[in-house]
Amino acid sequence: MTTEKETPGKPLDFIRQIIADDLATGKHSSIVTRFPPEPNGFLHIGHAKSICLNFGVAEECNGRCHLRFDDTNPGKESTEYVESIKRDVHWLGFDWGQHLYYASDYFDQLHDFAVALIEMGKAYVCHLSGDEIRKYRGTLTEPGKESPYRNRCVEENLDLFARMRAGELEEGSCVLRAKIDMASPNIVMRDPVLYRILKTNHHRTGDKWCIYPMYDFTHCLSDMLEAVTHSLCTLEFENNRALYDWVLDTLQTPNRPRQIEFARLNINYTVTSKRKLLQLVNEGHVSGWDDPRMLTISGLRRRGYTPASIRNFCTIIGIGKRESWIDMGVLENTIRDDLNLKAKRVFGVLDPLKLVITNYPEQLTEEIVAQNHPQNPEMGKRTVPFSREIYIERSDFMENAPKKFFRLSVGREVRLRYAYLITCQEVIKDVDGNVVELRCTYDPESRGGSAPDGRKVKGTIHWVSAPHALRADVRLYDRLFTVEYPDADKERHFMEFLNPASLTVLTDCMLEPGLAQAGPDDRFQFERQGYFCLEAKDSTPEKPVFNRIVTLRDSWAKINEPEA
Repeated sequence: MTTEKETPGKPLDFIRQIIADDLATGKHSSIVTRFPPEPNGFLHIGHAKSICLNFGVAEECNGRCHLRFDDTNPGKESTEYVESIKRDVHWLGFDWGQHLYYASDYFDQLHDFAVALIEMGKAYVCHLSGDEIRKYRGTLTEPGKESPYRNRCVEENLDLFARMRAGELEEGSCVLRAKIDMASPNIVMRDPVLYRILKTNHHRTGDKWCIYPMYDFTHCLSDMLEAVTHSLCTLEFENNRALYDWVLDTLQTPNRPRQIEFARLNINYTVTSKRKLLQLVNEGHVSGWDDPRMLTISGLRRRGYTPASIRNFCTIIGIGKRESWIDMGVLENTIRDDLNLKAKRVFGVLDPLKLVITNYPEQLTEEIVAQNHPQNPEMGKRTVPFSREIYIERSDFMENAPKKFFRLSVGREVRLRYAYLITCQEVIKDVDGNVVELRCTYDPESRGGSAPDGRKVKGTIHWVSAPHALRADVRLYDRLFTVEYPDADKERHFMEFLNPASLTVLTDCMLEPGLAQAGPDDRFQFERQGYFCLEAKDSTPEKPVFNRIVTLRDSWAKINEPEA
C-alpha cells in the first residue's frame, strides 16, 4: 500500500511536474528515487514526508525507490537504528524490494574516486585543524584564505592519503579536501572536506576502514552508482547542490542524477532534530524513542496512529519550496478522520463513580445490545452486560447542577446509553464530604433508552456494569512542549518548555469486558472520551493498559438523541 495516485485534473506539485516533464521529453525512460536516512536515530514525522514522497512518486511513475543507509559516521550509528528504520518504512506501507543499499557498500569505490580527484589535482591533504579550516573559510561577505597545504604536489597528496588509509596518521591530524574555489560566494564550495580519519569500528565493515567519506561526497556518488534519476532532499541541502554537481561533473560520471530540494516538515509543539530527540531519550524525559509523546514514527505507532493516517497527513500538507509551519491539529485531525470510519465504539469509564439502581433486581444481569458504529450499521452489534450496580463518569454527575447541565443530578432523569432511563434519588458521601455513591431508580419500561410515554430526556451518559468491568490503566497524552516553537528561543534551552502534564496515568478505570480481547492492532472509540488502543508494550493480561490516541473533535452531540 502506497500513496494515492494523482487525482485527475489536480495540479501536480513542482517535483512531480519536473518528473512528468522529464518522462515526456524522453530525458528518462524510467524513474529511480531513494530514501537515504543516516542510521543514527529513529525516524520521525519529518522523515515520513520524505518517505511518502520518494516511494510515492516512484510508484506513480512505475519506477522504483531505493532504501539506502548513509552509514558514514560509525561513532553514532548502529544496527538497532538500521532495523528500526526498515521496520518504520515497512509499517508505513512501502517496500524497497531488492533495492536495499548502504553507503558502506561503496567504500572501495568512493576511495577510488577520491584518489582520482587527487590525481586530477582536484583534492589535497590538509593539516589545518577543524577550527583553522573554519577560520580560513571566510564569511558570507569575505572570501576565504587558501590553506598552506593546498598546493602540494599530486604525489605527496597520494602518499599522505595512503597513509591516512593505512591508519598511520592520527584522528584530527589531517583531512582530504576538494580543491575548488576559496573565493566562491557559496561557502560550501570553499574547499570542502571529503574524507576524515575516524578510528572507530563500523557496524557493517568492522575495522576495515579508518577513514570515512563525508556526506556530500558520498551522497552524490551513491546516487550515481545506483542510477538514481531524481535525488529529492530538503531545503537545507540547497547550497550543497553545487558541490553535488561539482563532484559528478569533475569525475565525469556515466550517470547524472538531479538533486531537487523541497521544504522540510516543521510542526509546532515538538522538536524533530535527532540530536534533541536523542537528548530527550538519554536524559530520561521520555521512556524511549518509541515514547507515544514523541513524533517518531515508532512513537506514533505505539500511540495508536495508523499508517493510513500518516500517509494522508503527508498528502494534505503537500510539497512546496517555501518553509512553513504545520499545526499539530492537522496531524491529529488525520487520525480522527481515519478512525472515525474504522474504530469500533465501546464504553470506558475513566473516572468511575459507583451507581446503584435500587429498584433493579439484585441477581439479574441483562445483555444490552449496542451498536459497534452508529453511523455504519455494517460493523454490526455487540452485547454488553447490565446489572444493578454500574459505574458512570464522575463528571456526569453534579449535586447542585445548573439548569443547562443535562446529565445526572438529584431528582433528574437521564438516559443510560442503549439501556434505561434512570433518576437520581440519593447521594452517598464519605466523612470528608466526597461523593462516593449514587442511589437511583430506573424505569423498567424504558429498555433501549426510550420512555414509554414519549417524555423527552435530554441527557445520555455511558456506563459499565460494575461486576463485569475490566479494570485497566489509561494513559492520556498531551503535547510534549508547552509552547509552539520550543527550540526558537535562543536565550532559553528547549528543555525548559517541556510539558509536565504531557502524560497523565489514570489507574483503575472501568471498561466494558469485551476489551479484554483487544489486540495491539485494534483501535476503539471510547464513547465521549476519544480514540484508544491497547498499550502493547506494557500491558499484561492481569492489568491491561490503554493509550488515548487522540481526543474527540466534537461534543458527542449525536449520542444525546433518543434511541429509536
